[in-house]
Amino acid sequence: MSHSAKPLLIRPYVALVFLGLLWGYNWVVMKGGLNDIAALWFGAMRTLAPAVLLLLLLPLLGRSIKPPPLNYVIPLGLLQTAGFVGFMMWALRTGAAGETAVLVFTMPLWLTLMAHVVLHERLSRLQWLALGIAGLGLFLMIAPWRGHLAMAASLFAILSGITWAGGSIWQKRFGHRYPLDLLNVTAWQMLFGGLAILLAAVLFEPWHVNITPHLGWVLFYNIVPAGALGWLLWIYALHNLPTRIAGFGSLMIPTVGVLGAWLQLGERPGQFELIGIGFILLALVLVLLPKRVK
Repeated sequence: MSHSAKPLLIRPYVALVFLGLLWGYNWVVMKGGLNDIAALWFGAMRTLAPAVLLLLLLPLLGRSIKPPPLNYVIPLGLLQTAGFVGFMMWALRTGAAGETAVLVFTMPLWLTLMAHVVLHERLSRLQWLALGIAGLGLFLMIAPWRGHLAMAASLFAILSGITWAGGSIWQKRFGHRYPLDLLNVTAWQMLFGGLAILLAAVLFEPWHVNITPHLGWVLFYNIVPAGALGWLLWIYALHNLPTRIAGFGSLMIPTVGVLGAWLQLGERPGQFELIGIGFILLALVLVLLPKRVK
């Protein structure tokens, strides 16, 4: 292998590590921001602003600002941005940051299961076992005996992971049909997804914002490093790595989220939640292990 080829192989893995740090710590940042702004309005701002920044960047880089085929990019935006971010913000509104991070990032489980059905990436017995372990972990994390609000936050977090996985499958299934530019697709799917979140905010959530320096920091972090840069890193990694490897790399995100919430917010999981987190992380490792070559 030539020396010039090695950096090309390493770059997607470096992107995953950097993404893990950016998105992992963002759970702490977002939870703190919800004291100053309504959840869906926050979600709309943190998607529309990065989308506009990326669209403005396109002509400066000599790239086309023309949207991708709408029958491809609108469903992608609804799943990968509107569903993922919208349900996540609703979950964070009443749920703990660390636990919400773990539930949202059950995404690799849903991604692997959907890849089995849609992309015909067959699962091993060990991976099926992992899904069963994850189901037990999810039950302990949802903890229906805790009451309606806690259960609602958990279910919203799981829906966030499911819709994100659906967007990734949509991208894998149909993206190859079009001559797409990575930056262009990222910008437009965030714009359409952000508009959907904005519509939901107008319909379902009263406007509330308390302008503070802390909120300014929260919005900056979500718009630039975690927003525009984060989505570019994720889509770049997904395009250049196998589905399971991209999912495995995302394990770093909830780990950083749980540790950050524990250290900075004092969110120490209870006994059942801690066991559930352990089961889910174990299942994620098992389901993403490479299959044996027969």
